[in-house]
Amino acid sequence: MVRMPELSHRRRQLVLAICCMSLLIVSLDVTILNVALPAMQTDLHASTSGLQWTIDAYTLVLASLLMLAGSTADRIGRKRVFIAGLVVFSLGSLLCSLAPDLDALIWFRMIQAVGGSMLNPVAMSIITNTFTEPRERARAIGVWGAVVGISMAAGPLIGGLLVDSVGWRSIFWINLPVGLAALLLTLKFIPESRAPKARRADPVGQLMVIALFGSLTYAIIEAPESGFTSIMPFAVLALAALAGLLWYEPRRDEPLIDLRFFRSAPFSGATVIAISAFSALGGFLFLSTLYLQNVVGLDALHAGLWMLPMAVPTFLCAPISGRLVGSRGPRISLLIAGTAMTASAVLFAGFEAETSEVSRFIGYALFGIGFGFVNAPITNTAVSGMPRAQAGVAAAVASTSRQLGQTLGVAVVGAVLASGVVASSYKETFVSAARPGWWILVACGLAVLVLGAVTSGAWARRTAERTADKLSSVEVREAAGISA
Repeated sequence: MVRMPELSHRRRQLVLAICCMSLLIVSLDVTILNVALPAMQTDLHASTSGLQWTIDAYTLVLASLLMLAGSTADRIGRKRVFIAGLVVFSLGSLLCSLAPDLDALIWFRMIQAVGGSMLNPVAMSIITNTFTEPRERARAIGVWGAVVGISMAAGPLIGGLLVDSVGWRSIFWINLPVGLAALLLTLKFIPESRAPKARRADPVGQLMVIALFGSLTYAIIEAPESGFTSIMPFAVLALAALAGLLWYEPRRDEPLIDLRFFRSAPFSGATVIAISAFSALGGFLFLSTLYLQNVVGLDALHAGLWMLPMAVPTFLCAPISGRLVGSRGPRISLLIAGTAMTASAVLFAGFEAETSEVSRFIGYALFGIGFGFVNAPITNTAVSGMPRAQAGVAAAVASTSRQLGQTLGVAVVGAVLASGVVASSYKETFVSAARPGWWILVACGLAVLVLGAVTSGAWARRTAERTADKLSSVEVREAAGISA
């Protein structure tokens, strides 16, 4: 058994900084890629569905492997898995920059995702086991969320400069020096830790997760071009995989997905809120990037500058949200997030805010405020109250929800756009074709608002306390070698 040793305040802050570096390269990769989509589309002769796959091939593999990475890190060592993630992610980034065609790029993005799956949930598990005092942990998670804001601000600008001056391939080079620096610092400063009792692998559950996410995403993305009949087998496979998970996982002593977590209303709420919020983010970035470059005609740099009204509020609000969660709980942050994200989407869905610079600015700023407030309560709710031995699995469920949400956001909104836009009159039909996608984002914002209110009250806290007590008692029995 290897537990995280007690560290000085300065050492804990250094561990947080190193973990945030891994989040930075993963988050930068998403925002930079969105700015580069039109350049990739031209150079690689990609369709709208091809652009969707450059994003979703990554997020899909990431979502499929996050829980495996979290449980593996708890079992064999968090530092060891984190190091492996940095190496594989950096290698995948290098391969992406050398991709000769769209198919190769998609495959190399999947390699990137294998490495990425070992970074964020493992880093969050390291943070959870480093910052054990609840308020200090909430503040650390607020800093973690602010890094997403930094990536949103820096990503489009860096991406725009690189795409316009060097070309889209250069967007993957930024990961290499950051990944190398994080690797060297991890080797020197992050102590090893793992759960007191090793959890066995669950290959059957892992295969069903991959089948569920993969078939669902494929069915959504390909539906506009292939038709309902062609994607029907994949929809059936997704339903079968979901049913199999619900039947199989509760019958395992050490499941990949511990369904007991979902007896906690705050944990279940945080999971659905994460899916909704990141679906909104994925759809928002996809629609905004294509509109700014393909309809308005901006170059990559100026399109990146238009992301600042969203990115700056995200950066500023994330640490505020972390402090609020630490002192007042998640409710206020979730209500602010849901209200702001809904209002932003309504501006675009109902009033075509993208067609006016003033309303576009307001819409982007509102979305940035909402997204800045939503991250800290999601992450803190997912890991607080859970046994520290299962911190990796709990954090991985939250990370999986984020990536699944972003995958579905791009897939659904992209499919809606593809079914409505007319290639011969792309600029004239884009706004009307995108409107149903914006209404989907309105629904996502409302889900954050309603679930934030319902799952943060007294009843919800009681379910969380009961779940934590049951999980802790089981953990104690297992550590002592006593069967339930």
